[in-house]
Amino acid sequence: MSGAALGLEIVFVFFLALFLLHRYGDFKKQHRLVIVGTLLAWYLCFLIVFILPLDVSTTIYNRCKHAAANSSPPESSNVTGLYATANPKPSQHPCFKPWSYIPDGIMPIFWRVVYWTSQFLTWILLPFMQSYARSGGFSITGKIKTALIENAIYYGTYLLIFGAFLIYVAVNPHLHLEWNQLQTIGIAAANTWGLFLLVLLLGYGLVEIPRSYWNGAKRGYLLMKTYFKAAKLMTEKADAEENLEDVMEEVRKVNESIKYNHPLRKCVDTILKKCPTEYQEKMGRNMDDYEDFDEKHNTYPSEKSLVKLHKQVIYSVQRHRRTQVQWQILLEQAFYLEDVAKNETSATHQFVHTFQSPEPENRFIQYFYNPTFEWYWECLLRPWFYRILAVVLSIFSVIVVWSECTFFSTTPVLSLFAVFIQLAEKTYNYIYIEIACFLSIFFLSICVYSTVFRIRVFNYYYLASHHQTDAYSLLFSGMLFCRLTPPLCLNFLGLTHMDSSISHQNTQPTAYTSIMGSMKVLSFIADGFYIYYPMLVVILCIATYFSLGTRCLNLLGFQQFMGDNDMTSDLVDEGKELIRREKRKRQRQEEGENRRREWKERYGHNREDSTRNRNVHTDPKELNFSDINTNRSASKYTRTNNRTERDRIELLQDAEPLDFNAETFTDDPLESESRRYQHGGRYHSMSYAGIFDDV
Repeated sequence: MSGAALGLEIVFVFFLALFLLHRYGDFKKQHRLVIVGTLLAWYLCFLIVFILPLDVSTTIYNRCKHAAANSSPPESSNVTGLYATANPKPSQHPCFKPWSYIPDGIMPIFWRVVYWTSQFLTWILLPFMQSYARSGGFSITGKIKTALIENAIYYGTYLLIFGAFLIYVAVNPHLHLEWNQLQTIGIAAANTWGLFLLVLLLGYGLVEIPRSYWNGAKRGYLLMKTYFKAAKLMTEKADAEENLEDVMEEVRKVNESIKYNHPLRKCVDTILKKCPTEYQEKMGRNMDDYEDFDEKHNTYPSEKSLVKLHKQVIYSVQRHRRTQVQWQILLEQAFYLEDVAKNETSATHQFVHTFQSPEPENRFIQYFYNPTFEWYWECLLRPWFYRILAVVLSIFSVIVVWSECTFFSTTPVLSLFAVFIQLAEKTYNYIYIEIACFLSIFFLSICVYSTVFRIRVFNYYYLASHHQTDAYSLLFSGMLFCRLTPPLCLNFLGLTHMDSSISHQNTQPTAYTSIMGSMKVLSFIADGFYIYYPMLVVILCIATYFSLGTRCLNLLGFQQFMGDNDMTSDLVDEGKELIRREKRKRQRQEEGENRRREWKERYGHNREDSTRNRNVHTDPKELNFSDINTNRSASKYTRTNNRTERDRIELLQDAEPLDFNAETFTDDPLESESRRYQHGGRYHSMSYAGIFDDV
């Protein structure tokens, strides 16, 4: 079992990272290098979090073994203590090997490979790939050039921090520059940069995560917040559609000006491939390939302007697709919350949905998660479960804040994390040690990583689920994970007093801290910044609890959900009306589909039988021209008799139901349906121009 635990966790963490990447990324449309780079970054960061508890338990066993080897108690004495017993025997010694013991020499190599690979990803490869993926160049050389220029300032900030530390070591007469010291300076510079951001994200997550679950038990609060999100998302959705229309108009002008034999035509074709399908078909019909580009003396766009247009097309198409998917997800969430509010007063204790799910559910889920169980869970059990979970998470948050402010005190030990680990170390309960370490570092990771998934830097960085995250945001999240995980692990080891530079004890360090080098080279970092800067988490938690950041953003014009604000109330009312309108629209669609289904079942077989009988008993040779003219003339005076037949044809041919909110109204729905297909496939029924008609 010495290497089985390590191997199982390596495999499990890989599939966990793959599952999360599949949820946020798109394996079919995004580049393979982007998928591989992001997967590797997420995998290495999650691996550090899951493997670190095994390193702690192995280090505690090595300390015990080393202390037992150096101690030699007398045989006749009755000595009691931590590492000796009366008449000790090898079989009775408490230093038994843990079930997840990792042999010596494996963990240092493992941590060295994982750490330096993650640092290479976050500081060199991922920033370059990020700029390369967002670049609008048409050649590999052009994209590489753009990526190098954009990363010049970014690399300069890291070199500035590293240079400041290097000058400090060079000026200090008591220190001599060696390779190990240079390596330690580089690690300290990277961890210092990450610790700045770590405390900010941790202070937000420690308060916001418990509060989100507490508010999740309030159905009215969730419904109001969903209405607020709907109003904001509709504004963003309309802005994305308008932006896409403007960009497509620019593409249309470029497509019409640059003909087939122009040198830049390949660039235009590349831009057209990134456009939506309906725009590609429309622009393809307007293209006249018989005109030469040199017959008319027109001004043509330069390659630089086409690169800029290509970048705009990539961004606008991705944003438009993302807002469309998010709008559908938000609608389903709003409909479900409204169903929960209606079913709370149900006397039958049966959960009834307004709209059935379009995707068929599994039979196993349908059997156990039946309407009765769903009613009890949604209306009774879930609110209490969320409240209990919020209280537990709040207790964890208080423990973290207290330990962050007192972990530097070794006598007495005030950090609760260190107290728990030292109590387990006395009894050598390795399973408890690993579980305690895993829960502690897992909670810290959730507070930090969930904030990374929640934060949104305007529209340039945004992690959206359901495969709607672009390559830029995926790579950016991988960079953040690789920068935040090493200082997070060092902070956790400091909280548990497993870091000798924090506890000031001459004990065997963990394999993870051994690769970091001795921070005594930079005493003002080890004894100053790493000790006192985490205390700022208290101020950040207080600011998050009173929503100071939300109030500041609201004053600056960024609309945020605040219950005591007039603007919030207006947006909630607007979102409620939007949800109500979408519900009426979906109900009309379902009613139309039900009517068509009923008419098919009622008249479909009769129509097929009559058609079959007509084909059998009617001979085409018996028909003459006079009969055809007679039928045509008679049809002019039998409009009322044919009205029922025409309605039946409409329903059998799956014609669209009448839209009474449409801009134009025709007496014949089939005529409007045929007119829509005569326009070359343009989709008029989903026009977005009428969304704000009733607002």
